[in-house]
Amino acid sequence: MSESLSIEQVRLLRLQGQHLHRNPMTDVGQLISVLCGLQSQELASASLAIRARTQGLTLEDVNHAREIDRSIVLTWTMRGTMHLIPSEDIGWLLKLLGSTFIHKTERRYKQLGLSEATRYKGTERIQNALGEHGALTRAELANELKKYDIPVAGQAIHHLVRYTALAGVICFGADRDGELTYVLVDDWLKTIPQRELSDDQIYVQLARCYLNAYAPAKLDDFVRWSGLPKKDAREGWNAISGEMIDVEIGDYQAVILEQQLALLADTQDEPTVRLLPRYDNYPLGHTSRDFMVSANYAKQIHPGGGIIHPSVILDGYAIGTWRIQRKAKYNIILIEPFESINANIIPLLEAEVQDIGHFLDKATRLQVKP
Repeated sequence: MSESLSIEQVRLLRLQGQHLHRNPMTDVGQLISVLCGLQSQELASASLAIRARTQGLTLEDVNHAREIDRSIVLTWTMRGTMHLIPSEDIGWLLKLLGSTFIHKTERRYKQLGLSEATRYKGTERIQNALGEHGALTRAELANELKKYDIPVAGQAIHHLVRYTALAGVICFGADRDGELTYVLVDDWLKTIPQRELSDDQIYVQLARCYLNAYAPAKLDDFVRWSGLPKKDAREGWNAISGEMIDVEIGDYQAVILEQQLALLADTQDEPTVRLLPRYDNYPLGHTSRDFMVSANYAKQIHPGGGIIHPSVILDGYAIGTWRIQRKAKYNIILIEPFESINANIIPLLEAEVQDIGHFLDKATRLQVKP
């Protein structure tokens, strides 16, 4: 069975998968679970990404979910980058992904003087320091490690704490005066039951979770998003092939889950406008971004060097960029459209801006650059 999809249907399905088409969700932990994690190399941007996918929440709600309820946790997972993930999934995700990215970083470890023996020693000292003192910042951990002649200069401390996190020993804890701290996973998440999956199930779980959030997609998209070796990614992909429907998008071949066919019947009563922050999930789930931005403006979204700028999307298609200008008494959301914006879109932009103001608990105004 094969379905032919228009590019508009592709965008609609991906908006739905990312919970950007409608905003029925009000639980941060549930959202992160259905998204299969949220790119979070900038926690402030990740919080705004949650805002774009929920209704009525505030930044305080996001912080409460991570620091008090601890239903979500910040650590390195997919692609070896920082993500917010469901706390109940940290065990199997790191079992699947941790060794992959440790192995991929071996050359850099050697360049930084972080031999295997040094990393083991560093991990032990980090465990001891956090066990004795509780949450510590990266600078504080570096000071502890210096006592034992463990390299911490330049990027060495970053790669050492990342290694220890990928090994499942530490994760990020609470903010302290605007700076993230590190904590022991076993202490931070000791009250959170872990989802138990067999070795076979973990590949299947990740593949199914990915398609739920990013379909239509193909195997190469899954490989790019997860960072898994292709043979490992294919194992999970093939295991759920019976749940897939082949789709054709012009000359592009992809799949969706059979249950997602029903989503195509959804109708749009009005255009969907969203202000997506830097490093949002939406542009990061596939090998190509052609579906969501014209080639003429692609560099304004993704200039290179791993940078993903904030985007204004209309029905899943980028129509401009935006940024926050912070004032003492209010913020300005400055929209820089690629082309002129229709007047009927302005009220929808106003609604997004007002929602950002509610989320950040600060008066916020819209300004559209001519």
